[in-house]
Amino acid sequence: MARWVVVLAGGVGSRFWPLSTPQRPKQLLPLVNDAPLLTNALERLRPLADGAHTLILTNASLADAIAVMAPDLPRENIISEPQPSGTAAALAWAAHVIAQRDSPTATMISVHADWAIGDDEGFRLALVQAARAAEKHQSLVTVGIVPARPDPGFGYIQPGAPVDGVVRRVERFVEKPDRERATRMTAEGYLWNSGIFVWRVGDFLEELRAHCPEVAPVLAAYPDNIAQFFAAVTPVAVDVGVMERSAKVLVVPGEFGWDDVGTWGALHRVRAHDPQGNAASGRVFALDARGNVVHAEKGNVVLYGVNDLVVVMQDGLTLVTTTEHSSDLKKLLDALPDELRIRE
Repeated sequence: MARWVVVLAGGVGSRFWPLSTPQRPKQLLPLVNDAPLLTNALERLRPLADGAHTLILTNASLADAIAVMAPDLPRENIISEPQPSGTAAALAWAAHVIAQRDSPTATMISVHADWAIGDDEGFRLALVQAARAAEKHQSLVTVGIVPARPDPGFGYIQPGAPVDGVVRRVERFVEKPDRERATRMTAEGYLWNSGIFVWRVGDFLEELRAHCPEVAPVLAAYPDNIAQFFAAVTPVAVDVGVMERSAKVLVVPGEFGWDDVGTWGALHRVRAHDPQGNAASGRVFALDARGNVVHAEKGNVVLYGVNDLVVVMQDGLTLVTTTEHSSDLKKLLDALPDELRIRE
């Protein structure tokens, strides 16, 4: 049975300002190690699917840069989304393409390009387990992350009745909770909603037609015109448009050091540390300094007697904040003059 990998690599998020720009967003940045996050993702997934069976969905403005980063992928496997229209539309188009090129029984493994994974082999084993469950039970399968901590920054999944070994039905999806509720759900065995989805493409398209009026009729109307399809759909996340509405959703638990690396401060969880617990990239000297995150593409950074800071040096601009405040750069960006905020 053929298996395909689909990597979602769109978005131009601002949470890694000043390093991230619309031309070089988070997924194209070397945030965890010396390679861009997308390169890490493709290397991690290569044992599961070769380039001919890998699709990347991305912004039209990034397609050429990604083609350079992924020379083993056929150019037609880098699919340019004419405009952002939500993950339900993106995954529907990917499933449609796979069904046309291969078969409705082909299995599709969908991941995002901008994650950090601590255990690559454990990650692949969880994906294979999810693929087997999807194929055996003809269901839509997600991999729920066993929480490392109560975290209000993630959505959660409540596992339901057992189906087959560790595979369970999904009782419900929960939007991002407050910290008190996240603590309670973690203690009760809820899982983080990772955004990893696995299904046979025919099963997914069938559930899409049954439950997602925002996308399914448009796909039927424009099956050969990507521009009209993405322009006409109503944007909706696949979690909301399909997964929360379907009765054919299963979950497999995963523990492999998953992190969505959402902020500068989050890099402290996924980067290697120096003896004082600083997560640094570039030329950094630290004395009596602990728990800091430093990213210096050029120049030198010296830390003395400071803790829990974020320091980013890039092209003549230096950002200094705390790991706590790094989770909300929008307030800062809204206040900055254009000559500082807009980075080319």
